[in-house]
Amino acid sequence: MNHIALKMLMGDKGKYLGIIMGLTFASLIMTQQPAIFVGLMARSYSFISDVALPDIWVMDSKVQFIDDIKPMQETELYRVRGISGVDWAMPMYKGLLKVRLADGAFQTCNVIGLDDATLIGGPATMLKGTLADLRQSDAVIVDIDGAKDKLSKPSPSAGQKNIPLQIGDSLELNDHRGIIVGIAKVTRTFQSQPVIYTTYSRAKTYAPRERRILSFILVKAKPNQDPYQLIERIKATTGLAAYTQQGFKELTYNYFMKNTGIPINFGITITLGFIIGTAIAGQTFYNFTLENLRQFGVLKAMGASNAQLLKMILLQAVLVGSIGYGLGVGLAALFGFAMRYSIMAFKLPWQLLVFSGLGVGFICIIAALISILKVIRLEPAIVFKN
Repeated sequence: MNHIALKMLMGDKGKYLGIIMGLTFASLIMTQQPAIFVGLMARSYSFISDVALPDIWVMDSKVQFIDDIKPMQETELYRVRGISGVDWAMPMYKGLLKVRLADGAFQTCNVIGLDDATLIGGPATMLKGTLADLRQSDAVIVDIDGAKDKLSKPSPSAGQKNIPLQIGDSLELNDHRGIIVGIAKVTRTFQSQPVIYTTYSRAKTYAPRERRILSFILVKAKPNQDPYQLIERIKATTGLAAYTQQGFKELTYNYFMKNTGIPINFGITITLGFIIGTAIAGQTFYNFTLENLRQFGVLKAMGASNAQLLKMILLQAVLVGSIGYGLGVGLAALFGFAMRYSIMAFKLPWQLLVFSGLGVGFICIIAALISILKVIRLEPAIVFKN
């Protein structure tokens, strides 16, 4: 019976391919679009992920997400250092500053100021130079994507690609010179702005003059000190906000989920993909069943039970569903691989594969149920009708 079911399914190649194409489209949309969404949301807190050493981030109590900088007075750093359970606490500056390039153009960059002595919070992956080189005069480190793209130097030959920044090149930040001593690999940020690292004291000279300049305090808890208890102690003592790395990520993620239209936009796209896939696959599968009612009637007249006919339809649905799902996921993964070096955000965790698999499975169930109802009500006498 299974062989007959497969012969019936593949007999009409046009409808067979039509069903697979509909399911492939649905699977592609339900995998690709969520993968872009997840990648985009991951970029919203990518900077937090890159700073892995501290246990706790301390900031102004009104901060809503990582780029919502509300500077603190530097005296807060010493208050935090004096709290019981704190192993060390280091300052960090983070701000958007305009950088003047070699051709006179300006580019907004994320400038990160690290503690002068320890350089805690610096990039984990250095492609050229070392983090310790920041202690040189006027030294800065730029990320590789910014060096190749938005901070690159114009080519002397017209029509040629820009020249990536190299060690020894210079930038101008707020009328101060910055000499590149290293190239780092960092995760792209939500706004995909170039990232420039320097020391905290040098960042204060680059930044516009303000009474408050301290963006974050990075805290390491002492061994055997519960981070959550330390967080409550910091809050009670200073009145500042304090989060674990995961907690700060969730704060940033929730802000973008609640205050931007990104989830709605991607949700509409995914829903439309599901509806269109259901319509194409369901209608084509139902038409396929209608055209084969006479064959099902013959099988019924020969003694085939409803259960056997249902198994045949389910086998057909599972086959086209598996092929369509595999093709859709494969195309989505191929798309992500092709765009891996571009500015586009794309992240494909295993949960998305389960999500799209359930979506395709649901489409197949709907299509199969419609066909099953038609076959159950079928009278074997249909084979004798003209």
